[in-house]
Amino acid sequence: MIRIQKFTFNIFSENTFVLWDDESLASAIVDPGCSDQFEETELTDFILQNNLIVKYLINTHCHIDHILGCEFVKEKFNPVYFAPELDIPLMQNAKKQAETVGINFSISILPDKYLSENLELNIGKYLLKFLFTPGHTPGEYCIYIPEIKSCITGDVLFYDSIGRTDLWGGNYDLLIKSINEKLLTLPDDTKIYPGHGTESLIAREKKLNPFLK
Repeated sequence: MIRIQKFTFNIFSENTFVLWDDESLASAIVDPGCSDQFEETELTDFILQNNLIVKYLINTHCHIDHILGCEFVKEKFNPVYFAPELDIPLMQNAKKQAETVGINFSISILPDKYLSENLELNIGKYLLKFLFTPGHTPGEYCIYIPEIKSCITGDVLFYDSIGRTDLWGGNYDLLIKSINEKLLTLPDDTKIYPGHGTESLIAREKKLNPFLK
């Protein structure tokens, strides 16, 4: 079975996810937001205590709160690092991103490879599919795991909310289009794991999300 563990890190209460197959112990770390030694240790201890093999590091998008731990994860576990190509300018301007929210941060690495809808990665025998969902950022992707009807939605779709579009590269109409065409077309019982806040179901957001009326 593929499993999902959530950690909530940094001053933005960002959700970092570890996905792993409990047979092969292959794993991926998604959007590592660990921002200090305590958070880095929490993530590392989980990986080591469960004997996980970190194959992939994946960014759904490259806003500052989702990339704070990328350099640490890459150096610690040396996974193959995937991120959206259209969000590379966000990474290259990470220092400026950080300054706008009053923190000091820069990043010296870039992804090894880029995400695309043609990309299919496996965690053990489980397939990860990538859905191009721009609007919150120019290049954001959601990660759909069909075998367990689960989707990591980054900052695209939340419990009772949607991603902000007032940040660099945001586009409200494009975000709504992404949600309607890529996420609300998933099976109703698909569980969503957003980049902030609690989990939800596609059916619930279709019915009750005030931004999707």
